[in-house]
Amino acid sequence: MNQDRRDRLRDAAIAVLAQEGGRGLTHRAVDAAAAVPTGTAKNYFPTRDALLRAAAERCAERYRVLAQALAGAGPGPADAAQLAALLAGLLRDVAGPGRTRVLAYLELQAEAARRPWLAALLDPVAAADFTTHAYLLRAAGLPAEPARARALTLALHGAIPHLLTGAPATLAAAGLDDLDRFTRELLASVCEEEDR
Repeated sequence: MNQDRRDRLRDAAIAVLAQEGGRGLTHRAVDAAAAVPTGTAKNYFPTRDALLRAAAERCAERYRVLAQALAGAGPGPADAAQLAALLAGLLRDVAGPGRTRVLAYLELQAEAARRPWLAALLDPVAAADFTTHAYLLRAAGLPAEPARARALTLALHGAIPHLLTGAPATLAAAGLDDLDRFTRELLASVCEEEDR
């Protein structure tokens, strides 16, 4: 099979998931999004589960590329200010250029609640965030015990749906209307010294 066309179809499946949600993911919708003849997606991915698998695998590939780019960017942030700026940049990507990918990933997570095989495909992507955030905390010279890395990761994950919907009152209430301030305050909260 043609790998370029296969990738085009997988990218189209991600676009359809992001735009139409899980219910909108059909072979016809993927064909239309990829601008290929009707029946092409079904030829490559015969079932809806095969389409879901293709989209999940493509999301995982894109995540690995992003993670490798971060890892190759140097030794990591040198201090809390650099880490806050990095995290704010990642959150801006969620609401900007990465929006389609992240929306599709959230749709896949919802589908995974009913499909254990899909949950198993997505699990390494989500689990890697905890390790990555622990590494970033250490690189910045901040406390990086597992509980702190978990708190940071879950707070960032919790921010994502609000950034995607962009509701102004909610963004302001959550502090997400100023991502630089949000990440500085989040790090200060996660890394504050415990009372002795």
